[in-house]
Amino acid sequence: MTRTTPEQRRRRQLPTTEQLRIWRDFIETTEALRSEIASRLQSDCSLSPGDYAVLLALSEAPDRRMRSSELAARINWERSRLSHHLGRMERRGLIRREECAADSRGAEIVLADSGAEAFHAATVPHLRAVRELFVDALTPDQLTAAGELAAALRAGLASREP
Repeated sequence: MTRTTPEQRRRRQLPTTEQLRIWRDFIETTEALRSEIASRLQSDCSLSPGDYAVLLALSEAPDRRMRSSELAARINWERSRLSHHLGRMERRGLIRREECAADSRGAEIVLADSGAEAFHAATVPHLRAVRELFVDALTPDQLTAAGELAAALRAGLASREP
């Protein structure tokens, strides 16, 4: 009987050359798509993808407001990153911070009228870019497969969370 060494077992756990090629293609294409969509959002609407994510979350929230901790969880950002970003958005008049009525230790982030206007102005150009760069580049079957791929990756990540 042939026994495998620990080194042989570790090597088997590494991705193959073909798997690494696919990984790189996936990452590079994803980054190129994100970069192009971010560039268009910035040039068309003067919003960053982070601005858009915050404005989208607030536009969907009851009374266009939510706790900063809830907002951070919703857009999957660290609270410190969100705090700095909200400061910039507040200076631009897109959002307001208000004391939380239910808890004086916390703050609620409120979508300002100018933020709602900026979000609405950005939505159609942003969705057109998504359609052009993502949806139209794929067949209906490929789009379905992309959704299944994203769901599988998300489930794999969720199963690893403590």
